Amino acid sequence: MKFDIVIVGGGLAGAALAVALRRSSLQIAVLEHAVPSRPQDWDQRIYAYSPASAAFLSALGVWSHLDQSRLEPVAEMLIYGDANGELRFSAHDCGLAELAWIGESSLVHLELWESLKRQHNVTLLCPAVPVALLQEEGRVSVTLEDGRTLSAALAVGADGRDSWLRRAAGIEAQTTPYDEMGVVANFRCERPHRGTAFQWFREDGVLAWLPLAHGMMSMVWSAPDAIAGELMKLDDDTFCARVMEAGGRRLGELELATPRAAFPLRLMRVAEVVRPRLALIGDAAHAIHPLSGHGINLGFQDAKVLAEELGSLPSWRDVGELAVLRRYARRRAEEPFLLQYLTHGLNRLFGAQDPLLGFLRNAGMNLTNRVPVVTNALVRYAVHGRF
Repeated sequence: MKFDIVIVGGGLAGAALAVALRRSSLQIAVLEHAVPSRPQDWDQRIYAYSPASAAFLSALGVWSHLDQSRLEPVAEMLIYGDANGELRFSAHDCGLAELAWIGESSLVHLELWESLKRQHNVTLLCPAVPVALLQEEGRVSVTLEDGRTLSAALAVGADGRDSWLRRAAGIEAQTTPYDEMGVVANFRCERPHRGTAFQWFREDGVLAWLPLAHGMMSMVWSAPDAIAGELMKLDDDTFCARVMEAGGRRLGELELATPRAAFPLRLMRVAEVVRPRLALIGDAAHAIHPLSGHGINLGFQDAKVLAEELGSLPSWRDVGELAVLRRYARRRAEEPFLLQYLTHGLNRLFGAQDPLLGFLRNAGMNLTNRVPVVTNALVRYAVHGRF
């Protein structure tokens, strides 16, 4: 089977890339191992969608079709250090309608797939498991487990931080484990959150409470492995009590609404995001600590920029040409680099148990909080990817 582009991975970033190319003449194959599904109640996987990502999804015709009652706008974010340091980010103060939207992964994923199913230039292959990659002069071939072979001018890896395509192409990835786990769960809350997101830098990790629709809250606790293991072993009532106390009971009594889950945290940087006939997007290209809540937004912006570069080519240009792919790589070099090093630096800074560093980091938070031009600049970068 011959295509112009084969996208390995039909998750959020890969599906968004294919939908963003809907008006092009490019023939696209999307490979995914399983069809996305909707949980019976609430999805465990929750994302903070930035206004830039919402605008991108709106341009794709996806955002307006989402169940808005399942999306919660963030009006304010309060961040606390480990010794009286405090930062406050307000959408109103920055002239924004919201800082972000908190919503389920499956909510967006399913709508993207509905768009793909209707798209004239997309062939969805699911379930599909790639097993071999062959790069030839002018083409790249992907062989599937069932024996089918797909030939294309360009293969895009959108298959996550353990990307098969990246490994098959021999692109090196430098991984730095944090020796931490991200423990996630959703809760029903006694008190209203009023669209406020909370984050605490604690001795036992970074705790984030994200406001969910219907008065609920999504928690991400990035904790050292030993503490994360303890959290996962607690019975539900004790676990809720532990989370309540860690957050100073800001939302009153908490009731567990979804099962707990935990995943290992690591920083991942790749040597190159493009090669002739190959490009990486999303977590296949960069993995960051979840304390910024920005991972999925990087993936959407990768998809947006790569689609702009490929979709604007005249019909005679080769989409797998290295000069074309390098333009994408250059445009996407700054934001992932800055966020990776910012989140990595914050994780190391607040993980260090040094009294002097403790004083400096909390004093720095308080100083930043008193300079509106700095806080507004940080919000603008988080929202738009630029100052």
